[in-house]
Parts: sequence; structure tokens; C-alpha cells
Amino acid sequence: MHKLALFASGKGSNFEAIVAACNRGEIDAQVVLLICDKPQAEVVRKAERLGVECFAFSAKDYATKEEYERQIVHLLDSKGVELICLAGYMRIVGSVLLEAYGGRIINIHPSLLPAFAGARAVEKAVEYGVKVFGITIHWVDDTLDGGKIIAQRAFEYDGNDPEEVHRIGQQIEHKMYVETIKKILK
Repeated sequence: MHKLALFASGKGSNFEAIVAACNRGEIDAQVVLLICDKPQAEVVRKAERLGVECFAFSAKDYATKEEYERQIVHLLDSKGVELICLAGYMRIVGSVLLEAYGGRIINIHPSLLPAFAGARAVEKAVEYGVKVFGITIHWVDDTLDGGKIIAQRAFEYDGNDPEEVHRIGQQIEHKMYVETIKKILK
């Protein structure tokens, strides 16, 4: 059985969907670790409830990004993690993590990359007047949301409510992320 680590910073809906898929046997893997940069985030409580070990940290407690990434790499190595899935992790992955796990980190992003990379993608797309939105899963490299695209799904929306776009997108994300992880692990 494969071992996954998920990185998240917020509510953890993708975290929950992936753990559930693993528990159902839909993905031949186990989520062995959650990394969260916001100790008070809802995803931390979800991890506790689901029995997933969690390392919740505050970046300001470390002198450098390299310092906390070295600690993360140590934890990932100790758990035998094979694939890292970023699921709403709001930190840019740095060189220490990329050197140790490059080619084994994927991210899900709420736009059809390369359009609207970075934070607030949905809000930027709504402000721009986009009518076709989407979700992208890509490999993580040293560029901001610039790694090789693995999967994309588009959906139409003709409105101006970013929260509604997020709700529609998350329904797609949960299924799409599970499908993509399954393909990668095969």
C-alpha cells in the first residue's frame, strides 16, 4: 500500500475526500501524515477525527523556511511517504522540500493554468469576467503554479460570485484529485 502525505492550510475538504477514498479502498494508499502551516485550521481537527497524524506548525516559529522544511522532510522520510499532495497549502514549496521530494509533489489549483496562477485565482478570474473556469492538477517545481500539467477540467459559470465558483470547483476537485492520485500510483 502506498503512503501519502497531504499538505493543507484551511478547511481540508480535499484532505477529507482523499482520506475517505483511501479508507474505501478506492485509492491503494494510506494518508500517513498531514502537514499544516496553520495550527488552528479546521483541517487539523479533521485529521484528529480521522486518525491521521498531523504536524501543524507556524512558520514564524522558525528562523528560515529551510529550517521548517528540513523538519518536514525528516517526518516525511520517517513515514516512508511516496507522494505529496498539496491540497490548499498556502505556502510556496522551497528548495529543501523540492530537493528531497521533487517529482513526487502534486498540487491542485482552482483555475485552468497557466491562467490565474497564485493566490486568489478564482477572485481574479471573476474580476476579469471569465465565463469558463476550471481546475488544474500539476507537478510542483520551482515555479509558482508552473509545473507540468497532469489533469484539467473546465466548467462554465456566468455570474460574479467567487464563493459559488469555489463551491462548484470543489465538487469537481474532490473527484478529480482522487482519480489523478489513482493514476499516478499505478
